[in-house]
Amino acid sequence: MGKKLYVGGLSYNTTETGLENLFAQAGTIDSVRIITDRETGRAKGFGFVEMSSDDGATRAISMFNGTDFDGRTITVNEARPQTDRPQRSGGYGNRGGGGGGRY
Repeated sequence: MGKKLYVGGLSYNTTETGLENLFAQAGTIDSVRIITDRETGRAKGFGFVEMSSDDGATRAISMFNGTDFDGRTITVNEARPQTDRPQRSGGYGNRGGGGGGRY
């Protein structure tokens, strides 16, 4: 079974294809995903690469962590499981929408 790797410090110009080509040097890749902002579609500067084998993941970490890619020093390590985060409310807390003022 493979491992999911966190890749941080990515250039905003880095593409999933470019990241896949880099990590293919370490072994077979199952998936590559660069995280983007929902509203703007702009890359957030980090992503995930899922390697097919544990050996490939270990090799990728040792080969690429702290190296230069697309003009930026990248961080590569084993991804931590996603934790449950509190649900976001649209910035109004639990107050609901506008109103409430008297004229």
